[in-house]
Amino acid sequence: MSSRRFLRTSSRYLLFLLLMLSAGCLPGKTQDSGAEIRRMAGPYALNTLAWELHNTFAPPGSSASGLPVSPAVLAADIEQALAQQNIAAFPPVRPRLEEPPLLLVVSPRDHIQYLDRLLLSPGLNVSQVEEVENGINSLGLSSLVVRIGGLGAAYPAIVSPSLPLKTIVEATVEEWAHQYLALRPLGFLYLLDSLGFSQDPAVITMNETLAGMISDEIGAVVYQKYNNNLDVPPAEGPDDGFDFAAEMRLTRQNVDELLAASKVDEAEVYMEGRRLFFNSNGYRIRKLNQAYFAFHGIYGRDPGSASPVYGQMKKLRAASASLAEFVSRVSAMTGYSDLEQSVEKLPR
Repeated sequence: MSSRRFLRTSSRYLLFLLLMLSAGCLPGKTQDSGAEIRRMAGPYALNTLAWELHNTFAPPGSSASGLPVSPAVLAADIEQALAQQNIAAFPPVRPRLEEPPLLLVVSPRDHIQYLDRLLLSPGLNVSQVEEVENGINSLGLSSLVVRIGGLGAAYPAIVSPSLPLKTIVEATVEEWAHQYLALRPLGFLYLLDSLGFSQDPAVITMNETLAGMISDEIGAVVYQKYNNNLDVPPAEGPDDGFDFAAEMRLTRQNVDELLAASKVDEAEVYMEGRRLFFNSNGYRIRKLNQAYFAFHGIYGRDPGSASPVYGQMKKLRAASASLAEFVSRVSAMTGYSDLEQSVEKLPR
């Protein structure tokens, strides 16, 4: 490698690390209740600087207990799958398999909005989680502490080793995709939002949806390789006779209608009834509230989302000659209007 190319690559890598160190703080939005939210969650808030520095410079480890592949092998296989799609693996895929922080999500009660979020220390017990949530709720807000599967606002990316192998593969690709996108217009805007510079909410949904679609395609290739070559047990889940996605979409639709009619109390009673309904059908949901939908709503593919973004992106993907072309096109967007215009220009 020439000295000029080495300096250029090293500079990009250093810039990326600095961006991830900043994004790891995830301060969320600035609003009147923000200081009070942080005061109430303070005893359990993650020391993000110390945690991120440790995560960045500590050895990655060889493998997670019980997994048939090491993080290094997983990273190499993902990079190979990316190369086959002509997508440059920059930054390099570098997962760390350990439990990620918890995420506190806050929404208003009278409508569903991804209002604020804050990283909490991993390993909190149920009573500590409920202490945080009850404190936030006393402000007239809706809150939920979420156990996330991975965190891309860190380098290396954090992925939970307690997930099934297929989910670990997909989560590793998805969190890397966030890091890849952070150096492109769409992902950079999401990064600015994480740093407290509010963006159009559609930018967040577009970014999460694009990362998920990259994960779907690349993750499927990698997992198929493991499924062919390793003794991988089949994934198990609740009875397939219950259509979770359809029922959750119906729930979101009804909640939106109740909140639009200013029937907040009725909406909350309805959500609790639906939570019990889902639990009785094998889908464990600890709390179903406005914050639940605010969190799941940013993932366009999620049945808890009311966004049209995923459907529009699927049309763009179908019209693209390759995954690389699709990713290049969407990652250059800076707002929802770009997505709408691109879909409108597609042949009918």
